[in-house]
Amino acid sequence: MQEFFKQLKIQRWDDHRYYHHSRINQSLHLVSAISFVVSYALLFKDPALAALVAWLVSMTSRQAGHFFFEPLGYDEVNKATHEYKEEIKVGYNLKRKVVLLAIWAAAPLMLWIDPTLFGYYEMSTDFGTFVHNTGELWLAIGAGGLVFRTVHLFFIKDVMSGLVWMTKILTDPFHDIKLYYKAPLALLRGELIEPRGNMDHAPS
Repeated sequence: MQEFFKQLKIQRWDDHRYYHHSRINQSLHLVSAISFVVSYALLFKDPALAALVAWLVSMTSRQAGHFFFEPLGYDEVNKATHEYKEEIKVGYNLKRKVVLLAIWAAAPLMLWIDPTLFGYYEMSTDFGTFVHNTGELWLAIGAGGLVFRTVHLFFIKDVMSGLVWMTKILTDPFHDIKLYYKAPLALLRGELIEPRGNMDHAPS
């Protein structure tokens, strides 16, 4: 168990130091994390609504930070190219994220073409039902994406790496709030990139 938490700490630190230099990205991750916590709470009452919040608010803000604001050039802090970081990424790198987001975006289109989704749902032309069914489908896509990459890591790395990554993903909202709650204030001070000193050493 001690090794599990050690690996979890390593994956969290690598994720932060490699992929979260931008204060805008960090601030968007804070927004994402808070809305994910709301989504977690909604899971017990309305899973479809939880998925709508998770995908429309949490995921869009989180991925916008990575795609549009995180520096994609040579990483002076870690002495690594963007290509190298994409290659060693444990979870979903930008290319894998494009595939996942394409599947997510295609889901409502599938329901628009076939509201029954090949007979799974009852036929309905009500917009509220369409939104609810979309939420359920997005929940399945999110869970499927998590399980797929976890199992994939079982084979390309090892079982512990997969389970550690899954644990990291599920607990990221709480950890991100702790890590990035000061990011908006830093951004208001005009600090667009986190100072190098904060990226050099993992917190104890």
